[in-house]
Amino acid sequence: MRLTLRTNLAARVLMFCGVNRDETVRSAQIAEATNASGNHLSQVIHQLQQMGYVETRRGRGGGLSLARDPGAISIGAMFRDFEANVPFTECFDPDNNNCPLSDTCRLNGYIKGALSAFYAELDKVTLQDLIHDNCGLIDLLSLYPEPAAGTCQAAQVRA
Repeated sequence: MRLTLRTNLAARVLMFCGVNRDETVRSAQIAEATNASGNHLSQVIHQLQQMGYVETRRGRGGGLSLARDPGAISIGAMFRDFEANVPFTECFDPDNNNCPLSDTCRLNGYIKGALSAFYAELDKVTLQDLIHDNCGLIDLLSLYPEPAAGTCQAAQVRA
């Protein structure tokens, strides 16, 4: 199984915005920190904005930020939003299914069950779960790498 690049980039954007949730961030900052193409990232940010995950502001001082609390962003729902138009296998796409086994194949039922289990597991995860006390992620994505009082970095230094 492989996720589309758009879904992968959407997760990166949300994690970057989550780590820097008190800031308005720019797509160039996200691209640099996440090793992503600026062009691809712009398309993904536009989709995230249309789906209500981020808010965008144009002009001087513009950028983007989370539109919802990280605890209210389901990773399973976001994956479904981005993967919904991409059939997992040919037989799941009625318009382009050329498989002669479709009417008698039992594999597609097992694949559907596996995909349901996959999404059920991701439905348990929020953006907050991915970023809270994740010092490694915070170190990589924070706009301000200096430890601030109360962050997990500062807590690790004191420990």
